Amino acid sequence: QVQLVESGGGLVQAGGSLRLSCAASGRTFSSYAMGWFRQAPGKEREFVAAINWTGGSTIYADSVKGRFTISRDNAKNTVYLQMNGLKPEDTAGYYCAARRYLLSSSNVEYEYWGQGTQVTVSS
Repeated sequence: QVQLVESGGGLVQAGGSLRLSCAASGRTFSSYAMGWFRQAPGKEREFVAAINWTGGSTIYADSVKGRFTISRDNAKNTVYLQMNGLKPEDTAGYYCAARRYLLSSSNVEYEYWGQGTQVTVSS
């Protein structure tokens, strides 16, 4: 019902910025909460940020709070993750995910996933 296509990853130096985009197809996009997760080699998938279906409520992992901002544009069927002040510890594959209605920080509660986009932060 929801297909997610991600873009915007890349290689940046510590302190730099990137904006990730997740373009969704499907007529019910506006009714889904959207989340960003990341996974580094050898580690479990980690919650980063999420936004509810209206865009009026967001949650963030403590590790990114104050540096990352999640937003969405329902008219464009797109969710964004603006990442500022990047650190080497942020290096990971970043995944966009969708869940019906409610916010969640748990990856197992999300129904749809994108393919991931790599973010690498050099020191």
